[in-house]
Amino acid sequence: MKRIVVKIGSNALTRSDGRLDVTRMSSLVDQIAWLRQRDCEVILVSSGAVACGRREMDSVDHELDSVEQRQLFSALGQAKLIGLYYDLFREYHIHVGQVLTMKENFQPGEQYRNQQACMRVMLENGVLPIVNENDTVSVTELMFTDNDELSGLIAQMMQADTLILLSNIDGIYTGNPAAPESQLIKEVPLGTDLSKYIQTEKSSAGRGGMQSKYATASNIQQAGIRVIIANGKRENILIDLMEQPETTPHTEFIPCN
Repeated sequence: MKRIVVKIGSNALTRSDGRLDVTRMSSLVDQIAWLRQRDCEVILVSSGAVACGRREMDSVDHELDSVEQRQLFSALGQAKLIGLYYDLFREYHIHVGQVLTMKENFQPGEQYRNQQACMRVMLENGVLPIVNENDTVSVTELMFTDNDELSGLIAQMMQADTLILLSNIDGIYTGNPAAPESQLIKEVPLGTDLSKYIQTEKSSAGRGGMQSKYATASNIQQAGIRVIIANGKRENILIDLMEQPETTPHTEFIPCN
């Protein structure tokens, strides 16, 4: 049995107007169910809570990047997000469990062991863990850089075989992805430095960007875990990555072992 951590970024879950793309979300759930039917254990790290909450309340008298607004939107949106996942996975008779975590939970000690044990018993009993940062209490220095970092820590904690980072781009390019001369980098051997190719722009819907994905992928690759960066908006991306990886656009970081 393979253990896969799938991270779905905000850009893969939202439409151009910033609202949650329920059709895309449903498609990704279908694909995760497909993986489980083929004896893959899946841990889902999902962004989208703040985007959900922002659309629940259109009038808030705070700056868009304020801590108070982030806490408010995440509290509202996380309930909506997990409810949608619950309904979608229920169609496949898959039980889901919510795991809200903070950066301090990944320090060595009792909290780390408790979180690890909780997720382990969920997997042993066929429950799909859905992980997100607890944005209601994680502020400033307590926050993860983004869910790319979180998904990498989860992959290491749970000794995953593969980490898949889904965004709205096919992978790492040799230049601006929109430029016709830019080429997709398909494989990244251990020790390869791609920093000159990494765009520094942040995600339009989330906190991350390709820079954070590259940092996470490089770190997790060194831990012996395969990392794939791919486009979550492509139809059947997870299935194609498993069945026809040679013809499916993505960037793969090859681990040391």
